[in-house]
Amino acid sequence: LGLRAVRLCLKEPDLIRPQLRAILRASAHGRVRVMFPMLSSLQEVFAMKALFRQTERELASEGIEFDREIPLGGMIEVPAAAVSSAGFARHLDFLSIGTNDLIQYTLAIDRTNDAVSHLFDPIHPAVLRLIKMTLDAANAAGIPVGMCGEMAGDTRFTRLLLGLGLRQFSMQPGAVLEVKQVIR
Repeated sequence: LGLRAVRLCLKEPDLIRPQLRAILRASAHGRVRVMFPMLSSLQEVFAMKALFRQTERELASEGIEFDREIPLGGMIEVPAAAVSSAGFARHLDFLSIGTNDLIQYTLAIDRTNDAVSHLFDPIHPAVLRLIKMTLDAANAAGIPVGMCGEMAGDTRFTRLLLGLGLRQFSMQPGAVLEVKQVIR
């Protein structure tokens, strides 16, 4: 928790500007997408988009080529983001549900703490409602939504996630074949 991800980027924009410049410059050579991590409010979305657009203007004024149609997305990792996902979906091009943190923050547990890690429950009703809320918001806005994190690569949850409406799974390479087999 605390000062990391988008919060750190907005507090210390000089840390993210070189990264945004590099991403924009790379976009002249191939397709890229930018995802803002650990969003919790629309104000953060607007501030990050403004920072991104400012960086675009700087590169344009310097005559540096870049893709002017880069999709901007948001990571749904905290309950506030899932609850606000309809608003995010109206202002972003795609969403991604980060299940490791979403589960951890929803259930107020630290999965690396042996005293409470057994409480890490991907199918807790509150977690499933937040996932469904995010999927519905993205679908209503007509934008893609994916899922990353251990849940996406765990075949015990593949059918459930498909039933909730998930169509884009991101996982470690070793899980791809098994998940693909379940999907087929």
